Amino acid sequence: MSTPYAKLPAWADYGLIPLINLSVAFIVAGFVVMLVGENPFRAAVILVQGAFGRGTGIAFTLYYATTFIFSGLSVAVAVHCGLFNIGGEGQGYIAGLGIGVVCLAFDSILPWWLTFPLAIIAAAGMGALWALIPAYLQAKRGSHIVITTIMFNFIAASVMVYALVDILKPAGSMAPQTRNFLPGAELPKLNWIIELFGAKIRSAPLNICFLLALIMAFLVWLLIWRTKLGYEMRTYGHSPKAARYAGISETRIILLAMVISGALAGMMALNPVMGDQHNVALDFVSGAGFVGIAVALMGRSHPVGIVLAAMLFGMLYQGGAELAFEMPAISRDMIVIIQGLVILFAGALEHMFRPYIQALFASLSPTSVGIGAVKGKGA
Repeated sequence: MSTPYAKLPAWADYGLIPLINLSVAFIVAGFVVMLVGENPFRAAVILVQGAFGRGTGIAFTLYYATTFIFSGLSVAVAVHCGLFNIGGEGQGYIAGLGIGVVCLAFDSILPWWLTFPLAIIAAAGMGALWALIPAYLQAKRGSHIVITTIMFNFIAASVMVYALVDILKPAGSMAPQTRNFLPGAELPKLNWIIELFGAKIRSAPLNICFLLALIMAFLVWLLIWRTKLGYEMRTYGHSPKAARYAGISETRIILLAMVISGALAGMMALNPVMGDQHNVALDFVSGAGFVGIAVALMGRSHPVGIVLAAMLFGMLYQGGAELAFEMPAISRDMIVIIQGLVILFAGALEHMFRPYIQALFASLSPTSVGIGAVKGKGA
């Protein structure tokens, strides 16, 4: 008869295991780099220096991390309710259209600090609305949330093409995008904060959305662990039967969780649309909705872990670009492989080393020592 494994302390569950998984992912990635004839240690140095070695690299890393924080929080909120929102891409697309309408309407008559709150409301509202439809189908019709949110990603992409080509594209323009926003819809940069520490930044899109992302992370923590609604979401996520027995409305909790998740996914569009491109163009989300799934898994669906995991993926994006430039043998596809390995070990294989670590903790715990001593005396 097998012995049950001991419960891990929080620092091991949320810190040690992700660190081991990440280390294994980079070791395997090192072997991949060796297969193409490059030095994995030099590649690792270039990767880290490209992301954190210069002020510009740090700013780009934080810019990418901003989007991933929003998308990771979106996935995490749904996961706590036992749902898997894989529709962050589509929710971000539709939110981008809402942001574009607000910016095109008010960029010439309002300053950015008045346009920005309106854009936040539009982004959150459109993302929530796009997530509400799959949520309703799950709650009322029993349609699986994964299937419907995937389908709605493709529908959103088609809506985006139609809106940009036939409605929002300026007359006489061939590019499928809106006109560039005026200064009233351009967010201020945060590069000056990094420059306070003596770093030099030539040009980087880090903007005030980074602060908004950190605020949202704190608010999600409050929601999940300090409110009645968060308790109901976690209860339903752990046991729908227990939640129903406790009088929690299944329809209400699914709808609310997905609406909040969609709102967070929609807000990630603020970063590229208002903070960098200053227009709405095709494919501005660039896969960030799917990266958010890996960020939430690696961060254990906790806001602090999500912020740290978003920083990691921001490092992989920015450092990977530098690595592909410095080592021509390592193409952008190779960087995607490295990112995929991190996702594999941090997500799909996150519990691979857990039994061994649990067994180690069980053998070192005072309880197991006491039991061993009692067995020894009985013998």
